[in-house]
Amino acid sequence: MTSTASSTDTRQDQPAAPHPPAWRHRLRRFGHNPRPRGDLRGQLVPPYAEPGPRLWTVLRVPVRAVGPLLRWSSWLGPLVVAVVAGLLRFWQLGSPKDVIFDETYYAKDAWAIIHRGFELNWPAKNINEQVLEQGSSITLPEGAAYVVHPPLGKYLIGVGEWMFGFDPYGWRFMTAVLGTLSVFMLCRIGRRLLRSTFLGCLAGALMAVDGLHFVMSRTALLDLIIMFFALAAFGCLLIDRDRTRARLAAALPLGEDGLPRPDARIADTLRLGWRPWRIAAGVSLGLAAATKWNGLYFLAAFALMSVLWDVGARRVAGAERAWLSVLKRDVCPAFLATVPVALVTYLSTWIGWIMSPDNGRGGYFRDWAITRGQDTAWGWVPDWARSLWHYEAEVLAFHKALDSPHRYESNPWSWIVTGRPVSYYYEPSAPGVDGCPVDTVDKCANEVLALGTPMLWWTACFALLYVLWRWLLRRDWRAGAILCGVAAGYLPWFLYQERTIFYFYAVVFVPFLCLAVAMLVGALLGPKGSTELRRTAGAAGAGVIVLLIAWNFIYFWPIYTGQPISIDSWRARMWLDTWI
Repeated sequence: MTSTASSTDTRQDQPAAPHPPAWRHRLRRFGHNPRPRGDLRGQLVPPYAEPGPRLWTVLRVPVRAVGPLLRWSSWLGPLVVAVVAGLLRFWQLGSPKDVIFDETYYAKDAWAIIHRGFELNWPAKNINEQVLEQGSSITLPEGAAYVVHPPLGKYLIGVGEWMFGFDPYGWRFMTAVLGTLSVFMLCRIGRRLLRSTFLGCLAGALMAVDGLHFVMSRTALLDLIIMFFALAAFGCLLIDRDRTRARLAAALPLGEDGLPRPDARIADTLRLGWRPWRIAAGVSLGLAAATKWNGLYFLAAFALMSVLWDVGARRVAGAERAWLSVLKRDVCPAFLATVPVALVTYLSTWIGWIMSPDNGRGGYFRDWAITRGQDTAWGWVPDWARSLWHYEAEVLAFHKALDSPHRYESNPWSWIVTGRPVSYYYEPSAPGVDGCPVDTVDKCANEVLALGTPMLWWTACFALLYVLWRWLLRRDWRAGAILCGVAAGYLPWFLYQERTIFYFYAVVFVPFLCLAVAMLVGALLGPKGSTELRRTAGAAGAGVIVLLIAWNFIYFWPIYTGQPISIDSWRARMWLDTWI
């Protein structure tokens, strides 16, 4: 005899269905997803998204060509985006033919450091005019200079000067190269993170048309160099994540269906072995810190993120005490692969200063241990190490006390909405002079303004809210990774609101803003299996956003490149009073 179960069925031999905690149950209405979905291999190493067959039919691509096209597009797509970004960045790179903003420090420091191994004390009077007139034939000063940033960024700027001469093109060359390469890297990183070649290339394309990244790629400053190495470290850790999770998936037992099954013993005890990409990340993070000290925040944030990824991998594989397993088997190797590697990398960039004479003719403070640091309990430490430690202590004190007012300083609260950009260069010109059209009514303005493309940054504000929701309620690790990059580059500056700080420091987290926007666009396009109407509406909305961002970059092009425009056209581009 059979019966139909109903709400009045009170059989006691059936176990009660497990109920999620009340707080989780309440959060489900906001999209909380308490459990990962899909097979175990897909959870550990998600597959890459591929276009549906309809796209190839519309494009009239033969079936036999689809496979090779997909393989090549993963490299050709990023390469095309990077070539376009490079053409934009190298176009009239030597213009303005002037020493703009902080190039007055880094261009000359770079020239000195590639010739002497340390920075020199240039005379203050008319030195920039002499540099522009004499170029590579200028006479180097003798005395060492006190500088407050590590040497690596200046070495890189100096490579361009060594190749092309001591002029604006020479000292901007390497930042343009790194800016272009960073676009290529972001395409590949976005593809790996979001599992979509299209979204990866979109993230790179968005950064290619970001005004702040564009201007910083064409200026000899240090912050874009930090961004490059921080992004490289992020990419290395993504590769490490995929490879170690694939190794973990391969070690799990297979079920009758041929798919891996969770195994507590393997997940708890498996050693993940040699992880060269994590070491490469440590080197990259050391190079970021060797450019400016705020690279250290990326070291701390990314190292923690990598360990959390290991916890998640072991938990998905079936570990009952994933945290304990990671503490036993992963934390120590992770520390050794990042912190000591970064420290050694950092110290190696000081080799020019270390090898300079300690008789007063070498780098600044190079003779401190011999002349003033002898009465100390640390006398057993090599002289160069004690001198360098003293130098770094002086630099730390300088940064803590830096509060000199500046016209273009800004509070970090305003950065995300581009509240106070920095004018690197501004020169008015009369009609018929320096490219100003002769029919101009009043005069022309020639400006280089470090301003992020407003439509991109304002869209990124909503995108950050979206990825925050994805991370907190959908438990999406990709959103957490993006937020980690933004947090490492942005949040530390809130600790220094009394310091003199500038909006262009925000370039270090621009790649992660672009990834957030790309992730938002992917959500607008709709998940797999969406209806044609849903896809069409999503594509239309996403297309409008992307086209507005591209148009916005084109509209502001003259004030990114110092092109002469009428004063009325210039005023029309000053959308906010704080931009002037």
